[in-house]
Amino acid sequence: MKVLVATEKAFARVAITQIRTVTEAAGYELVLLENYKDVSDLLAAVSDVDAMIVRSDLVTPEVLNSAKKLKIVVRAGAGYDNLDLPSCTAHNVVAMNTPGQNSNAVAELAFALMLYHARGGFIGKSGTELRRKSIGIHAFGNVGKHIAEIAKGFGMDIYTFDPFVIEKDIKKYGVKVCNTTEELYSKCQYISLHMPANDKTQKSIGYNLLKKMPKDAVLVNTARKEVIDEDGLLRIFEERPDFSYLSDVTPDCSALFEEKYKGRFIFTVKKMGAQTEEANMNACLAAARQIVDYFKTGNEKYKVNK
Repeated sequence: MKVLVATEKAFARVAITQIRTVTEAAGYELVLLENYKDVSDLLAAVSDVDAMIVRSDLVTPEVLNSAKKLKIVVRAGAGYDNLDLPSCTAHNVVAMNTPGQNSNAVAELAFALMLYHARGGFIGKSGTELRRKSIGIHAFGNVGKHIAEIAKGFGMDIYTFDPFVIEKDIKKYGVKVCNTTEELYSKCQYISLHMPANDKTQKSIGYNLLKKMPKDAVLVNTARKEVIDEDGLLRIFEERPDFSYLSDVTPDCSALFEEKYKGRFIFTVKKMGAQTEEANMNACLAAARQIVDYFKTGNEKYKVNK
């Protein structure tokens, strides 16, 4: 078996060493394609491999057409919108992600954004505190659970809405359950987004929800930019000078924010949620182990295509 690690943004050296240890212990050959600049490099590299690990690299129909032997591709991370799932299915390729491996890193980033904003960017002016503020966790998955644990340490009042999680499993984290998104947004000064980008969530966070948030509202997005209705967000910013937006996903309308709303937003220079040594290691190791497990036992636990 030949396993390809194809990453435009290379894993840390120690992470590659760990991947090599896992794959070679299983008797597989590891091939690296790191920091590549052109898709033609990926098309050539994937031509004779049985498995592939990627980060944010696009696995398109063109890539899959070139991967004549490919049986499994694993996205080292939770989000998998860079994988063309219908094409993976059409090519009989199992597509997986590694849920939970980046969760703490994403949660810590959300709080870093909130703290930096609450203290006015540490430029010497008086700010506010997170203690006793209300926070709404929109989607209570792996990241949401970490958000709840950190928020509890800050002494925040914690709410969530997630119709896919059993209420008793939420309440054991000390979190109050809302019955609708409208209830969640109306109760919380801070809203932290943690849903995937899909047909149901795309542009689902817009004007009608955001206008329900109380005074000095702060929307925090460490999920995907596609879940935001940017027209609705801009409308809220125009109507409410108290509204702020913090995101590690720069919106398409960022130029307007720069022009009109300085001091009311934070956008990181690139998506930073998983950019820690620990998350890097956790995700790539999980990907390697899932590939080995799939070939040895047929385990498809984290399969994301049909």
